[in-house]
Amino acid sequence: MFAVSEGTLRANGLDFNLAEAGDGPPVLLLHGFPDSWYLWRHQIPALVGAGHRVIAPDLRGFGKTDKPAEVADYRMRTLVADVVGLLDALGIDRAAVVGHDWGASLAWVVAMFAPDRVARLAAVSVGHPMAYADAGLLQWRASWYMLWFLFPGVAEQTLPARDWAFFRRWAWNGAAPGQDPDADRQIADLSRPGALTAGLNWYRANIRPATFVTSDADERALPSVSCPTMGVWSSDDFAITEQQMTGSERYVTGPWRYERLDGVDHWVPVHAPERLSELLVDFLG
Repeated sequence: MFAVSEGTLRANGLDFNLAEAGDGPPVLLLHGFPDSWYLWRHQIPALVGAGHRVIAPDLRGFGKTDKPAEVADYRMRTLVADVVGLLDALGIDRAAVVGHDWGASLAWVVAMFAPDRVARLAAVSVGHPMAYADAGLLQWRASWYMLWFLFPGVAEQTLPARDWAFFRRWAWNGAAPGQDPDADRQIADLSRPGALTAGLNWYRANIRPATFVTSDADERALPSVSCPTMGVWSSDDFAITEQQMTGSERYVTGPWRYERLDGVDHWVPVHAPERLSELLVDFLG
């Protein structure tokens, strides 16, 4: 048995809520939108049991972590500084990094621009940013909601309407209240003052309508990832196509591994917990 300790840690000018458990080689778990460290509750015991020290923060704007008000406070370079700052505050020189959804996007960029801090990378659902941009029409169609999220106030009015009916249809396959505890948990989190706007600011700070379906010069200049990398994609994902994950291999110079989970939706950590835990334990060693 082990205990998960939850507390506050100051990094990059914010107070971060994070969960930590275990001893051994460190693993940093990064959740996405709209979530918290609790997304990883099934993977934490598996990784601790395999001999790892596991750190799972609520990222900027989510969970119990601080929620800056300005869109600019959520730009990717600031998010990367959060991760580096957390590692510094924890006294960790180098960690394996695992991310899902926006957490996966962030993990890729950390591995690109702070490669000395990332021992291994596991990206769940979302591939390398350049592979995502190059994935074509099917991916652009699946990502339609990102453009809608960019309009201030619109998503804030529409998503909570009628007990979050649209959010339940779009993100959770129409799960009714009480049907899926993780859908209810996310909605409870987003219902707190300022939480929905803070989560949407990840999109507003990092998605540009003018380059939504193209890779501009800055994106083309993104470096490859040199550490061992595993991409995990699920066949029933409503927002992410397989091509953006398989295409990520072109941007990895280290060892590459791809795993496809059939019959699983976007919420891999909670809807395929045992399979994902097995993959992570095997990959992280």
